[in-house]
Amino acid sequence: MAGETYRSLPVRRDGEFCYSIVLEQDFGKLSAEAEALGLENRKICIVTDSHAGLLYGEEVRRELLKVCKEVFVYTIEAGEEHKTLDTVRGLYEYLIINHFDRKDLLAALGGGVVGDLTGFAAATYLRGIGFIQIPTTLLSQVDSSIGGKTGVDFDSYKNMVGAFHMPRLVYMNLSVLKTLSERQFASGMAEILKHGLIKDREYYQWMLKHRQEIKDRKYEALLPLIERSCRIKRAVVEQDPTEQGERALLNFGHTVGHAVEKLKNFRLLHGECVALGAVAAAVLSKERGLIGEEELESIRQGFLAFSLPVSTDGLEAEEILRMTRSDKKMEAGNIKFVLLRSMGDAFVDRSVTEEELLGAIRAVLEETGT
Repeated sequence: MAGETYRSLPVRRDGEFCYSIVLEQDFGKLSAEAEALGLENRKICIVTDSHAGLLYGEEVRRELLKVCKEVFVYTIEAGEEHKTLDTVRGLYEYLIINHFDRKDLLAALGGGVVGDLTGFAAATYLRGIGFIQIPTTLLSQVDSSIGGKTGVDFDSYKNMVGAFHMPRLVYMNLSVLKTLSERQFASGMAEILKHGLIKDREYYQWMLKHRQEIKDRKYEALLPLIERSCRIKRAVVEQDPTEQGERALLNFGHTVGHAVEKLKNFRLLHGECVALGAVAAAVLSKERGLIGEEELESIRQGFLAFSLPVSTDGLEAEEILRMTRSDKKMEAGNIKFVLLRSMGDAFVDRSVTEEELLGAIRAVLEETGT
């Protein structure tokens, strides 16, 4: 509706209300949302990183102080390399020293690294305490903050240690997206494009039609964009909260993407690697006769339209293939690979051969002659 700036999407588990996803244009209603959760006499620890904390830490602290008994701030260094058990250990120690009990909460303020790590700490501290998500990147707003997946990397194997632990609230201030670099914003768009490709062809086409308003980060474009992606992810995680079936569709592009991400030592952003993996998956879908050349080209052009890569250099197809074998989505020695029946209709396939996968990987290395 014209002029409307607020959305609240309820998320359910087993048919029962679990938490709300709130989309706002500032942090002004965060205190009211905290009060609605009954946090008046609780302590809360804002876990943030050295980047997000500098930008938003004090404002969020002031909002939560309107409701909570005490508000602490624990800051970690920004970057994927700090998403480790050692960082979680430091957080545990801080919570113990400050006498956090099972009725107290954590608040994740930052991108996916902060959200995943904070959620994992909340899932495991005192066998589980509550937490809220306050995602500040496009990627975390449409992906990692929703659905209760938490975890840390282990010896550079991405998200190898984790738990399912649902947040009490996901609060998104969309105005923070204006502070993102062009590259970080594009990284988030990879997951959004993925949502359209796996579930909603018309949404994918809408994004391409409105790409300039989206890239200009106009609120009237961002609100329906992020709301639609949140609705798609919500529908999938409600149906399959612990990734036993339908939720695996969200891994479209991630098998090859995670392999590239690790081999590049995280020099490429997560969304950039997902874009490469999505193109590889689309190529495989085309080779199987599921989609045509026109659809494949539309997928390539969609990622390019939002400044995302469709090829990379410096890697060999065989080493990417080897890395996919350590992917946590392996099942009985076979990779659960997500393919497209058509744009907007994805499915999980367990019959992809190494030869097929190698050919798809080579397609995203072609331009460099690798």
